[in-house]
Amino acid sequence: MQEFIYYAPTEVVFGKDAEKKTAAEVRKWGGSRVLLVYGSGSVKKSGLLGIIEQELADAGIAFKEWGGVKPNPRLSFAEAGVEAAVSFGADFILAVGGGSSIDTAKGIAHGTANPGTALWDIWTQKVPLTKSLPVGVVLTIAAAGSEMSDSAVLTNEAIGRKQGLSTDFNRVKFAIMNPEITYTLPKYQVTCGIVDIMMHTLDRYFTHTKGNRMTDEIAEALLRTVIENGRKAWEDQTDYEAMSELMWCSSLSHNGITGLGAEKDFAPHKIGHELSVKYDVAHGASLSAVWEAWAEYVYMEEPARFAQYARKVWGVQEDDDVEAAKEGIRRTVGYFKSLNMPVCLGELDAGVLAEDALVDMAERATGKDTFCVAKFKELDQGDVYEILRRANHM
Repeated sequence: MQEFIYYAPTEVVFGKDAEKKTAAEVRKWGGSRVLLVYGSGSVKKSGLLGIIEQELADAGIAFKEWGGVKPNPRLSFAEAGVEAAVSFGADFILAVGGGSSIDTAKGIAHGTANPGTALWDIWTQKVPLTKSLPVGVVLTIAAAGSEMSDSAVLTNEAIGRKQGLSTDFNRVKFAIMNPEITYTLPKYQVTCGIVDIMMHTLDRYFTHTKGNRMTDEIAEALLRTVIENGRKAWEDQTDYEAMSELMWCSSLSHNGITGLGAEKDFAPHKIGHELSVKYDVAHGASLSAVWEAWAEYVYMEEPARFAQYARKVWGVQEDDDVEAAKEGIRRTVGYFKSLNMPVCLGELDAGVLAEDALVDMAERATGKDTFCVAKFKELDQGDVYEILRRANHM
């Protein structure tokens, strides 16, 4: 087990009608003028935004709406949100939505606290981040885990780059979680979320670190829980228990606890980001589309690790590590298929890609071969290209 510092200060308010405690939480954390950040308007249609706004109004808390966040959240929208927040005099940013809204809210918070500093300079750490506004979350989907993570991702559409930022300033003050809110989500969003939860865990799980049993056990239990309840949610997403388990797994998968004491890999994420930037692919779909190609490319770096995953998560009985590893990969891919998630590039909307597109994404992922991606197997430009090539079929 490697050295680590663990810090996860987010207050979680979980259960039915939890959203009705929003105003009290905002007030507790010092909010008096709130910028409400949300997506396409489904939170309006469902009535959720109205409930929250009424709660704020009844508590005498001023608010301003900032709706229109898109999947793979855009830097330009966050920058405009900074201008709106500064003009309004916001002292608190409240995200109502999933990962895209939360990450946008985090970006707006950083920019608002540092007026006059380009948000992209903060995001690329050209300018050190030393302060931010408090952020709260009313979660509407089990997926990205941004509600408890120290990370956020924005896409700079002007240069075609999707960039993550990890900092303790990304830790939100509170996260309100009512599983019932997820009942009306499109099924595709639910299944994309299931993949994302699994990947946030798997991208930490595949490591060469030894003697890290407690962290391994947490990750394995989380994966088993997601797999079981993902099946139930696929059949009936109004199953409160199943959606509860998924929502809590979403938060635990990305708050750091499933990877403590080991290095993180995140290769599928980094490759998937290139698909999201280039073709605006849903995040979860970009991950399931490349995972099999990645796993088959790297598992011989340490078959025993993949075999442990196969046995502990999928119940594989095979004694031989290599064969167990292969079976674990097959079962994972089969599970994605059972949720109607893409497992190769050809199953995405863009279809099978041209050669120059694969080369371009491999170049972008590795800075034109100036750095390697990942840890389990360090991947240079040629490796990333080969993984994309293997995934590029129907």
